[in-house]
Amino acid sequence: MSADPHTDTHGAAVDTHGHDSHGHDAHGNGCAPAGPKRPTTEELIARKAATRQEIEPGADLMTISIGPQHPSTHGVYRIVLDLDGEIIVDGRPEVGNLHRGIEKLCENRTYHQIVPLTDRLDYIASFAMNHGFCEAAEKLMGLEVPDRGRYIRTIAHELARLSNHILWLGIHVMDLGTQTFFCICFRDREYILDLWEMLCGARLTHSFARIGGVAKDLPDGFEYRCRKVMEFLPKRVAEYERIVKNNRIYYKRAKGVGVFTAEDCYAWRVTGPPLRSAGIARDLRKDEPYAAYGEVDFDVAVEYNADVYDRFLVRMKEIRESCKIILQCLDQMPDGDFISKDAGHVLPRKSEVMRQSGAMIQDFNQVFRGPQAPKGEVYRAIEVPKGEMGVYIRSEGGGKPARVRFTTPSFYHGQALPALAKGEMIADMVAIFASIDVVLGDCDR
Repeated sequence: MSADPHTDTHGAAVDTHGHDSHGHDAHGNGCAPAGPKRPTTEELIARKAATRQEIEPGADLMTISIGPQHPSTHGVYRIVLDLDGEIIVDGRPEVGNLHRGIEKLCENRTYHQIVPLTDRLDYIASFAMNHGFCEAAEKLMGLEVPDRGRYIRTIAHELARLSNHILWLGIHVMDLGTQTFFCICFRDREYILDLWEMLCGARLTHSFARIGGVAKDLPDGFEYRCRKVMEFLPKRVAEYERIVKNNRIYYKRAKGVGVFTAEDCYAWRVTGPPLRSAGIARDLRKDEPYAAYGEVDFDVAVEYNADVYDRFLVRMKEIRESCKIILQCLDQMPDGDFISKDAGHVLPRKSEVMRQSGAMIQDFNQVFRGPQAPKGEVYRAIEVPKGEMGVYIRSEGGGKPARVRFTTPSFYHGQALPALAKGEMIADMVAIFASIDVVLGDCDR
């Protein structure tokens, strides 16, 4: 086995599309010489048409129901498919089986009490949901987050992205038939969860963000341990790529399957890695910087073939970029407060509540009355691991919002599955669905 992630077992350099320097693909088959050629939209559309099967007019169709069960549908997702033999003719998705009503619950809680509810949207990357809501609430209240708080938020958000993508990879490859790789990814994700446990005491639902900053400062020993993990993970990603790219089963089930062009993504509001795999460098961390993203250097991960394989490549690039961002944040970490001192909108530190009467009064007001927001409405969008997440808040004044709406990526990606899968074989639907990374808590309304 070669330690170099871009070298195959015969010593030939391998490009990002699985082709080696001898003009062979991952299976040793002859192919065009390697090169970063960007396909045109017309070529992608032609490729999409070529991979999808012809549907005979007037054919007898069979209707089957897939889901809702957790394996393969990644939660309580259900889709009713019309099949011509093994070819998918059409599909009708159901994305609302959880029906917990989080948006309605938010209207009966103070802004502080809403933060733990957002954990339950995308519980694989719960801090990202916390962060999006707090950004919207701060925009409504005109709050400025201290520099240290912004940097800690950026670290936490990228830890959520790492956790999400590593788990996605293990489940995605397991969907296509392997169990061992799933265990490898779960093992490596534990390093991220250990960091979360140091940071806030929780491993899955963190509730670490606060309106005005974060709940706690970085604990002793966190920086050292975090640096070790960030230096280790890129090596693991190289190993992931070596294993997956040289697996002929994965290559055949992913390459050229589920092509979804940029125009398709725009039509269905598909964002995040699926959009970037279609050649569109859309990333709100770059386009509309928030937290500390405008002060660190990173590249937007982009691929151009818009298929299942390139969605895998984009996420592997994003893991490397997340490690770079976290290391830069640790290097540039400013001193000062990690949460705003605005007594009218922010919870005080617990250590101060126990010692200062003013902080105790502030805590009482914030817990029982909530932060007094002005009348108005705001919309704030951020880049979460699965795509773009937006939060709309309408306030009539007081400590509770009059209306809250969440725009979550899984809701749109789940609806786009029939368009993604139409004309494909039913055996490919599992690979296509996994590649868009849907979690059903994210679809809750």
